[in-house]
Amino acid sequence: MIRAARGLCLAAAAAVALLAPPAQGAQELKPFAPGSLKAIQAARGGHPFVLAFWSLSCTYCHEEFALFGELLKKYPALDIVLVATDTPAESEALVDTLGRYGLEGVESWVFADESAERLRYEVDPKWGGELPRTYLYTADQSRRAQSGRIDPERLEDWIKQQLGTAPPR
Repeated sequence: MIRAARGLCLAAAAAVALLAPPAQGAQELKPFAPGSLKAIQAARGGHPFVLAFWSLSCTYCHEEFALFGELLKKYPALDIVLVATDTPAESEALVDTLGRYGLEGVESWVFADESAERLRYEVDPKWGGELPRTYLYTADQSRRAQSGRIDPERLEDWIKQQLGTAPPR
């Protein structure tokens, strides 16, 4: 009984932390729940963006973050949205990780539903949970999915193409 009550208190504290406004200059982690993908897409209608799913325990995700940090310096107009598949209870570690890679200003979300499977299915019925999972959205909102390490050269070519900075061919 005490264990269940403690679990409920921790869950409630995590939910309150997500709903409370972040301290000035602090990274905000939005709760990723059913319908969040549609909100992300709607906010970017007509603009290309990168949607990347990651986790604290994913080594390749950290490699991808280093790449994202470099690319954001090179292409400030690049729009990246990050979604952690961890839990709101891990928010402090998530924010620390984003800061370590210079991604503190990037729009960031964290899974906030009891069923991670349901969230993954809503994102992509073909996604089995492997990480990193990256979606490259074009201006017309079509997307290409990539599981595992993303090739830096192919990603940069895609960015140049989408941002109109590709050299003439």
